[in-house]
Amino acid sequence: MERSIVIGKLRQAKGFSLLELMIAMFILIILLSVALPTYQRSVQYAKETVLKENLWQMRKAIDQYASDKGKFPPSLDSLVEAKYLREMPIDPILERAEWKSEMGEDTLNPDGEGGLKDVKSIAEGHDSEGKAYSEY
Repeated sequence: MERSIVIGKLRQAKGFSLLELMIAMFILIILLSVALPTYQRSVQYAKETVLKENLWQMRKAIDQYASDKGKFPPSLDSLVEAKYLREMPIDPILERAEWKSEMGEDTLNPDGEGGLKDVKSIAEGHDSEGKAYSEY
């Protein structure tokens, strides 16, 4: 008799019903719909933070070069060659090392030649606060 009770319990516990699986899937979809936008926002915020930091570091290197050499650098590549930057930083929005170099008249240079005064992102679009990436 004990054997027939055990076999009866095994027959009843074969798996989940379709309704139970549907409820589990529905709960999973709800959790994903809440978590995914939050994750995407945090990734975007991280990219914006890295962009600001990279621009700050390049501007700092331009100023340091100008202070040391008495003139602005001729290009971004010259900052890398002169070891003011280890390597060309990557624009995290574009995911490549392309920047807009703003050249201008160099008031520090006695020869009056122009030089690299500023650097900006060439990425299109706006950040989470509505500011254009090219305005950083």
